[in-house]
Amino acid sequence: MNIEEAIKSIHKMGLTTKTVVNLMYTSRVVEEHIARVFKEYELSTQQYNVLRILRGQKGNPANLSTIQERMVDRSSNATRLVDKLLKKGWAKRRVCPENRRKVEITITESGLDLLKTLDPITEENNKNILSNLTTSELETLNDLLDKLK
Repeated sequence: MNIEEAIKSIHKMGLTTKTVVNLMYTSRVVEEHIARVFKEYELSTQQYNVLRILRGQKGNPANLSTIQERMVDRSSNATRLVDKLLKKGWAKRRVCPENRRKVEITITESGLDLLKTLDPITEENNKNILSNLTTSELETLNDLLDKLK
């Protein structure tokens, strides 16, 4: 289904408009597929992103600004996301002993276990989402998206 059919457009769009609308629409479709996987775990895509950032710290703490700058969706409220992860026991927070104004956040064993569970599930979901594309097309798509950024 092309984008005009998907959004039931009755007007022909210019190529640049069509492309941007298509990117936005496709992004939402992908996000919805991913959100369905996380819903079962009472996890949002943004919370998942924060957990992956914390895991990437390899045991070292991260502060809120580090998390914010590494997030895929930078408009998300990192403080609110971390608070939710704390309540669920997937992250912990402590005040830095050297600088009491700095808050350090780390992933817990429970958070790591959750990611270990989700890793193969998300990988399979990603394969399903992209199953209509060949390896060559995926490489081209990534190159084009990188170029667009």
